[in-house]
Amino acid sequence: QAQLVESGGGAVQAGGSLRLSCAASGLTFSSCDMGWFRQSPGKEREFVATIKWPYANTYYADSVKGRFTISRDNGKNTVYLQMHSLNADDTAVYYCAAATRYGGFVYYIRDSDYDYWGQGTHVTVSS
Repeated sequence: QAQLVESGGGAVQAGGSLRLSCAASGLTFSSCDMGWFRQSPGKEREFVATIKWPYANTYYADSVKGRFTISRDNGKNTVYLQMHSLNADDTAVYYCAAATRYGGFVYYIRDSDYDYWGQGTHVTVSS
């Protein structure tokens, strides 16, 4: 049974940094496109970043481009989200997700593109 477990969330001051991790098990991680999404209170879940296989191509939401970096370590079955220059708008529950279908050159940016989800990790940015 596939399982995704996020960690690394917490409270940080505006301008600070955090690195989120998502450990995967029960699936062929190296053959999955991985994504990060987030959901702020009162808002719908939104796409943040995705990383494809096998070449680790990445794609970001405009709101995080240049501040966040998604990466993966296939040897550890883990995907990361390095976040810099955090601001209050980044406050949210962050979820990682795995897509098992081969997407070719298409970047998966919709919830429905993903098959498995983690439980989420909270990030709170105070100004």
